[in-house]
Amino acid sequence: MKKIFVSVVGLLSCVMVSYAQRIDRSKFIKDSLDFYINRSLTNWRIPGAAVCIVKDGKIVLMKAYGIKELGLPAQVDINSLFMIGSNTKAFTATALAMLQTNKQLSLDDKVNKYLPQFKLEGKPADQVLIRDLLCHRLGFQTFQGDFTFYNTNLSRADIIQRLGMLKTVYPFRTKWGYTNAAFLTAGEIIPVVTGKSWEVYLKENIFAPLGMTNTVALSADMPKSLNRTVPHTLIDGRLSPIPYCQIDGLAPAGGISSSINDMSKWVLALLSDGKVGQRQVIPTAAINATREAQDIMGRVKHLNGETNYELYGLGWMIQDYSGHHLIMHDGGVNGYLSSVTLVPQDHLGIVILTNTDQNNFFEALRWEIMDAYFKMQYRDYSDTYLAEFKNDAAVEQVADKKLRDSVALNLKPAFPPSSYTGKYTNDLYGSMTITQGENNDLEIRFEHHPKMYTHLQPLGGNRFYATFSDPTLGKAVFPFIVKNGSVKGIRVKVADFVERDAYDFTKAN
Repeated sequence: MKKIFVSVVGLLSCVMVSYAQRIDRSKFIKDSLDFYINRSLTNWRIPGAAVCIVKDGKIVLMKAYGIKELGLPAQVDINSLFMIGSNTKAFTATALAMLQTNKQLSLDDKVNKYLPQFKLEGKPADQVLIRDLLCHRLGFQTFQGDFTFYNTNLSRADIIQRLGMLKTVYPFRTKWGYTNAAFLTAGEIIPVVTGKSWEVYLKENIFAPLGMTNTVALSADMPKSLNRTVPHTLIDGRLSPIPYCQIDGLAPAGGISSSINDMSKWVLALLSDGKVGQRQVIPTAAINATREAQDIMGRVKHLNGETNYELYGLGWMIQDYSGHHLIMHDGGVNGYLSSVTLVPQDHLGIVILTNTDQNNFFEALRWEIMDAYFKMQYRDYSDTYLAEFKNDAAVEQVADKKLRDSVALNLKPAFPPSSYTGKYTNDLYGSMTITQGENNDLEIRFEHHPKMYTHLQPLGGNRFYATFSDPTLGKAVFPFIVKNGSVKGIRVKVADFVERDAYDFTKAN
């Protein structure tokens, strides 16, 4: 198997040297892009994708590629729905900026004016402004609380209440930290001001006026849609369809599903100062408000050697790249990755949608297209990113094999399985229950993830190898906490891209 892999890589390298040598950057978009995309989708194992390029108020390219679901013949078309994840955030921020333009609120209003129940660390959040919610500067670290909030059965009110229980990591407004629950909180201001839910307000004031007739705001509506793609991920190295995530509790942060056709209308309007023809749909002032830099995310290094600061506006990331001002955002939910990029001074817009969460092609293509328009040299971002992706995957596979090899040794746990079973609680999350499976194996069922379970296999002592039934949550080692010869708790850890910190659950007496 290894020999075949090496041979394929070698063959692709030879092909790409030849391909790179004959690239004509002036004709890349017209003559080479389609070949580049198809080749990359094969190399990355992406079932389906959709791409749109807008330039000077016109659609240069709008095309769908591949299939909706692995193993089935249905082709993706320009109206097929993909979940766009955090590209939802720009819609939420724009909606609130529209309300500001209409003088129904101010982005500098205090959140407690509309949501008096909103707290930080158990206290009324009387200094937090609406714009603080929209630019991730509450003092949390990136993804903090998301295991509790994401793809669970918690309501929006539940999530806002639990957000107030989180302990901030940084002083207020001193450091940027990506906080999905903050965008939910911002979205919940809309019904207080307008009397309409976030999803209804977006449909009536953005989707319908722009002609985004296929777009749905709630993840619950995705499975009901007739023309939809299916999410995919890698499970033990094999690409597989997975269930749609249910994130309507966090919908204003990531719930929208849209098609490349509909997203082209969004991008065209944003690059036309909010106009559709002569009709002003989104106030220009609202668009400008979302593009004002609010905080520093950090530094970003590009393949061309440039290093620039990356800033955050309201629902948008902001970069300078080779003299061009970029407004952009990525989106990721279970089985989907997407990218939206605006280059206002060049009247350029790029949208990329994919139905697997295991690719960096959605990023690579963005830079390849921009470099072509900016007349920069060809760098083959896709293959460069793919090599790094495969290297990271190989490292993970080696680490996981060591754990599986340890499981195969049938090492006994320190205590009988019954000593680990029972109910456990965490102040933020709630409860979970551990039961005994076959042999010395255990199983965890979580209160707020009713469709998910975790299989625990002993590694010796009080350590267990944990595999989630939801593959996007990753694999980990869960140590039980033991004091005075008895089990007192367990430390639960999910994949870093879900949440970086572990959860300590305490065993009930």
